[in-house]
Amino acid sequence: MGTVYVARSSGGRTVALKTMHAAIATDPAARTRFRLEADAARVIGDRFGARVVDADALAETPWLATEYVLGPPLDEAVEAAGPLPEQSVRALGAALCSALGQLHRSDVVHRDLKPSNILVTAYGPKVIDFGIARAIGDDRLTRAGAAVGTPAFMSPEQATGQEHDAGGDVFALAGVLVYAATGHGPFGHGQAADLLYRVRYAEADLSGVPAALAPVLAQCLAKEPGARPTTAYLAAQLHDGKGEFADHLPHELLADIGRRAADVWRLVPQRLPAPVAGPEVMAGTTAAGRRRSRRGVLALGGALAVGAAAGGGAWWWQERTPARGGGGTRTKSSTHRTQNIEPLWTYTVDVVVTAELGAVVPQALGGMIVVPTGGGSQGVSSASGARKWDSYSEESSWQTLVAGGRLYRLSIGEETSDGIGAAVTLQTVDPKNGKTIKTLARFAGTNDELPTHQLLCVTDRVAYVVVGKGKNDGTGAFSVGETDALGAADLETGKLLWSKPLPVRFELSSRLHFLAAKAVGSRLVTLQEVKDGTVRIVVRDASTGAVLWERPYGIDEPDVLRGGIAADSDHLYLGGSRLWALRLSDGAVTWKTSTEHVHGPPVLKAGILYAVGGGVGLTAVDARSGKVLWTERGGEVSEASTAWPPVLGTRYAYYKNGTLLRAISLSSHTTSLTYQTSGRQFYADADAKLVLGVDSQNLTAYPLQ
Repeated sequence: MGTVYVARSSGGRTVALKTMHAAIATDPAARTRFRLEADAARVIGDRFGARVVDADALAETPWLATEYVLGPPLDEAVEAAGPLPEQSVRALGAALCSALGQLHRSDVVHRDLKPSNILVTAYGPKVIDFGIARAIGDDRLTRAGAAVGTPAFMSPEQATGQEHDAGGDVFALAGVLVYAATGHGPFGHGQAADLLYRVRYAEADLSGVPAALAPVLAQCLAKEPGARPTTAYLAAQLHDGKGEFADHLPHELLADIGRRAADVWRLVPQRLPAPVAGPEVMAGTTAAGRRRSRRGVLALGGALAVGAAAGGGAWWWQERTPARGGGGTRTKSSTHRTQNIEPLWTYTVDVVVTAELGAVVPQALGGMIVVPTGGGSQGVSSASGARKWDSYSEESSWQTLVAGGRLYRLSIGEETSDGIGAAVTLQTVDPKNGKTIKTLARFAGTNDELPTHQLLCVTDRVAYVVVGKGKNDGTGAFSVGETDALGAADLETGKLLWSKPLPVRFELSSRLHFLAAKAVGSRLVTLQEVKDGTVRIVVRDASTGAVLWERPYGIDEPDVLRGGIAADSDHLYLGGSRLWALRLSDGAVTWKTSTEHVHGPPVLKAGILYAVGGGVGLTAVDARSGKVLWTERGGEVSEASTAWPPVLGTRYAYYKNGTLLRAISLSSHTTSLTYQTSGRQFYADADAKLVLGVDSQNLTAYPLQ
């Protein structure tokens, strides 16, 4: 929705300053939500929330200033110090009951209560981010039948787009307390469709919840709202109200709160340069003559977080850069300017790719870009972006792959009335016209109408594939009764070398079995999603399919792993809360970076890992030791996207930052070029020297240098 800055008033008050993105501010409904957010924050008051200092929802850039809360979000507290002891959970729950009671007495429901929206201070928790809060019974800003909120902590009625009243907040509160006590939510994690299904139909997972607390939370997690207790009753069941809140917190959490309080005053803010005179209204000011000013609030120089109303920690960025949204040339200092250049061409795909198949994934070879769409493939010229051919075999992005200078495809058959097609075949394809050159292997007993086949990776001699058996019932990505297997096929003889069954997947799952795979020497390295939506690192013997080792990979957004695997002959390299390396021989951790930042998936080149860090930007790390070699400098990094690996050229590394594709010089480590982009994922066409940005329907080319 916007960007939140740590800011300080001319009188010395430290605040969290939330501003709305310019593109969103043009929507009247979004402005209404923003105004209601400020109203709800005032309703909860400064005892249970972040006190509202000032706000202006009618300004050209709507803004909201609240007190800067001295304490971590609950999810960060649990991640840093582990699950809270029972006494802490009870005290936290009782205080949150009082906070919600304050809202409900004013006929307001929060609707997005989750660990990241609860800040833990020494005096009690504070509830923030009322972006989707509303009056009970008011559905004017909610589309009928639409689920709005965070799936892992939604109530069953909210998950189906029905009325979410005070009982829905109680359900979410119980989920928050389960997380505080165990480190996991009551319905696990994973993709939204799986979470919503479990919220509606599955029993809550209370494993790890203290025995005396479990029955209380189980009652709150009842599927029927009428069976849940009120906040007043629940508070009495949780805690007797004796003692100060801080007395019930573990020492590690209190120490963290103290450190954050000290950090606020550790650095001296720099004033921003005066705005350039002229008719343009600068971001950070109100339209002349329309509303009051922001009363002298000074940005401390960097974004604290995106989409949160008030952060607990402070990430400081000291470059003197105006906080401006949108594109255009951005001046980074008085001596260095970046160029914002138009893309080379944009190609619009005819068929919108369905959610379970992900965005368009281009396969570049021989001056052509093959674009599988789920309804066929289209051949696009690398030079001009002009379409050269179409095919209509219904292949998706999971079934085509370029390897070793050849284009491979798993065949997809035409739909039949009975849902039972022919056997899946592996073919080579001519990128110039999309026609089959040769059939390499045929997988007996499989059904080519199932949309869940995957061509994972191909070596000089072997193709690793997922193929399925059963009837395509059209219910979703996976069909009822479907069985899938991971196998290896010899490219010369067509013989199936080995086949291993895969776990049954829930039919409404929107992701397939594997997010990424890579053959590394004698091993097949895979990132595999299992039935509960979690991801596991599974390393197999490439010659037999036997599992050599596996371990969980805790990641909130599995889709970011689709960008590929970074590995060499000895190690697998991963992102997450840190960059880290696992030994391929046994899965042991070799190193982790010392600084904790959210990192996107890394890319490996010449012994150096490149990854995008949240609040840091592009980072280069020595793959052998884990030592940080350099980080991007001289540019605003608050909107650096960690949702995809960077693309490497010979001079620049490219990644998305806000609405821009940024080219970072590999020699000076500064931004050299920027491009406006709507892309979400980025690929390289090394032969044509292109960066290919894709979203659900567009393919855009930028120069790769």
